[in-house]
Amino acid sequence: MRRYILTGTPGAGKTSILRGLADLGHPVVEEAATAVIALAQARGEDEPWTRASFLDDIVAMQKARQLAAPATGPAQVYDRSPICTHALARYLGRPIPPSLTAEIERITTERVYRRQVFFVRNLGFCAPTRARRISFEESLEFEKVHEESYRAFGYELLDIPAADLADRIAAVRSVLSTPGPADPTPGVLTMDRP
Repeated sequence: MRRYILTGTPGAGKTSILRGLADLGHPVVEEAATAVIALAQARGEDEPWTRASFLDDIVAMQKARQLAAPATGPAQVYDRSPICTHALARYLGRPIPPSLTAEIERITTERVYRRQVFFVRNLGFCAPTRARRISFEESLEFEKVHEESYRAFGYELLDIPAADLADRIAAVRSVLSTPGPADPTPGVLTMDRP
């Protein structure tokens, strides 16, 4: 099973790309952090990211979702990974919890995810939501931290530049449809349609 990570700054369009891929029949796994926030807010906790166990809760959900994902099709796409949680900890100025260290060790040792990561670039704005309370300027800093974290752990970034949603989905699909065990060459994916 080839498991690909889709990452980038908040508001870059990852969820739209993921849903587009799902609509086209690609197996996808939703982001854990957004779900952790939504569950906590549904219980009346307005800012769950201030809770000490916030990062542990994300790690637990990421791991559970990865282990529960059915091994169907040649490739799966994950909206974020434990490396994103590492970037979040750094961005928030929090120590890396032992649960996250252990999970990063597990995904590295077991080679859970492909070393090439779809890095969705910002769209030039960041629309706030109930769970996403970050300015565009803050999102650019968060984007930089994500990029640094992935590179520090030896991942290669496949840039998905700002473009029309259909073109971004097509760029991701072009990699997903490439057969064989070899990782694709890192770099910038073109937005040309066949």
